[in-house]
Amino acid sequence: MINQLRPGPVRSVAAIGFDGADVVVKLVDGEGLKAEIGRILRHEASMRRVEHPSELLKIGQEVDAEEIGRWGEGQLHLSARACEIPPLRAFLLSMERGQVATGTVAEVHHFGVFVHVDGEPDGLCTGFIRVPDLAWSRTDHPSGAVKSGQRITAEVIVAEARSGQVTLSLRALQEDPLIRFSDQAGRVVTGRITKIIPFGVFVQLAPEVEGLLHISELTNEPVETPAQLVRESELIAVKVAEVDLQRHRVRLCAPGGAGS
Repeated sequence: MINQLRPGPVRSVAAIGFDGADVVVKLVDGEGLKAEIGRILRHEASMRRVEHPSELLKIGQEVDAEEIGRWGEGQLHLSARACEIPPLRAFLLSMERGQVATGTVAEVHHFGVFVHVDGEPDGLCTGFIRVPDLAWSRTDHPSGAVKSGQRITAEVIVAEARSGQVTLSLRALQEDPLIRFSDQAGRVVTGRITKIIPFGVFVQLAPEVEGLLHISELTNEPVETPAQLVRESELIAVKVAEVDLQRHRVRLCAPGGAGS
């Protein structure tokens, strides 16, 4: 089984051939034991993009590679990319889950945020924040949460040598606003519609707290879109049917609904 997260032992291997785009290697640190044959898959050969691993490794060339597990009939699989930049590997292995890290936002994209983490090797950008980990509130675009050049403090989710990246979370260091709102279950409240989607509307109930009102709670008649019934920014009375802290969501129903 391939290990996706925890680092394995580093072995010294020699390239002995190619199987398609994979590198077939022989362990050379067996201390006199019969050398085991292993495999480095194409995407584990290097962090650099190449057409074929033969551009990177020559027959007989020795490199360090991390054990990442066994596949098929127990064949050892390794990752050369995990050991390709020793200072990067050392930095990533020093980062532990739950550790608080600081850094500077490098780039903001629609899919997430890249961060220069303090202490990382020069010339590299190791931090990444996924959109859901930016804040507890719904974020339409990461630029609404952070800006390029901004200093941040975040929690380490995972640091992985094979990807060369530290996954960070700003949200992990923020109090979950639903905890303060959880006592509102069963109550009728007034909120402002923040977004209309094909099957319902999101309603702002409190700072950083939104709930979903399904279209079936708006009407019993068939409609193509909730926009035929309500508009964004409109105030609406709803009943808090459920506050689910585990899934971090609030389900709403009509004020007279049972919420079941």
